Amino acid sequence: MNPREKILIGTIVGLALVVVAGFITNFTLIDHTSTQNQTPATPIIDIQEPTLSPKIEYAAITDSASQKSPLTVLFKKVESSVVQINTKVSTTNPNIIINGSPLESQSSRLGSGFVYDTQGHIITNNHVIDGAQIVDVRFVDGNIYSAKVIGTDPFNDVAVLQITDDFSEETLTPLPLANSADLEVGQQIIAIGNPFGLSNTMTTGIVSQIGRLLPNRDAGYSIPGVIQTDAAINPGNSGGPMLNLEGQVIGINTAIQSTTGEFSGIGFAVPSNTIKRLVPALIQDGKYLHPWLGVSGTSLTPDIAKQIGLAKNYHGVFVTSVIPDSPAQKAGLQEATYNAERVLRGGDVIIALDGKMVRDIDDLIIYLAENKLVGDTVSIQINRAGELVELSASLASRPAN
Repeated sequence: MNPREKILIGTIVGLALVVVAGFITNFTLIDHTSTQNQTPATPIIDIQEPTLSPKIEYAAITDSASQKSPLTVLFKKVESSVVQINTKVSTTNPNIIINGSPLESQSSRLGSGFVYDTQGHIITNNHVIDGAQIVDVRFVDGNIYSAKVIGTDPFNDVAVLQITDDFSEETLTPLPLANSADLEVGQQIIAIGNPFGLSNTMTTGIVSQIGRLLPNRDAGYSIPGVIQTDAAINPGNSGGPMLNLEGQVIGINTAIQSTTGEFSGIGFAVPSNTIKRLVPALIQDGKYLHPWLGVSGTSLTPDIAKQIGLAKNYHGVFVTSVIPDSPAQKAGLQEATYNAERVLRGGDVIIALDGKMVRDIDDLIIYLAENKLVGDTVSIQINRAGELVELSASLASRPAN
């Protein structure tokens, strides 16, 4: 081998060694780099060992009274004292004649009521049972008892039933009557009844206003001191209790103001103080005698005040008419007078009863209803042509319309 060949072979071997060395060095760097950036391996956990995962907790369902809604507790407290009232009423159709007599048929009527005492007396509205021959009272446990009407007051739309069946198996729990004079606007209340036949339905709302006059076209007189509420009241609620949050009756659900016949946000209840006043007499005598003065009037308006020479904001009840032979006429009250052109000339303005200011017709009706009885004397303060006059009247019994 000549020197030139030896040099060539040496050069090739040297280059081969460099390539091999570089190849080994690159693998070492890749492996090293990978080792530095590799995260620690996830440990293998025995499936028998508990794993750490988010803990899910569920709210407990409990029957503890302390955790129930107050309304739920209240409903359970009073539900057995609220009843469903079914009546059958005979009606006559004069347009259909059979064998010479008008066609007679029976219709059913549904309402509500509540237990008044342990003697089987049930309170409801008069319009629920008016004209009924058969009355059934159904309790929340499903038991049904026959009852008879023992007392009615059409003027205030209140009636009392007496259960006639043996009700010894029924535990009667009377609902206590609250003092409705203590009610305030905004106070929360509940109503329980049977709207559209849906038994023992509870709705809730507030006292929207107190001391309303509720026109009663059937009786011809307004019901005084009525409670206004926004609690839903619908057909079938009539006669059921309106309650405060203590479970005391503050009124009887009676009517709604609506253009559709269904609840529209304004409902009315006869106050509990009226029930207290009427029911004992209805149980004992079957009726209640209302004190009666015998005047028709209207709240004094700025226009009327101007015509009779009084200040614009003068308050009182302008006497529009006096019933002949009434206590008012006997006391000397004078009704409105007009000239030939029917322009108002004068008339008495009642400004106080027994020294208590009368600002409008509501005040007059409510005062007589809540504070007077038939035969009582009432002192009447009037303004007559600018002069103050005091009269006295002995109240009679209100005649039927």
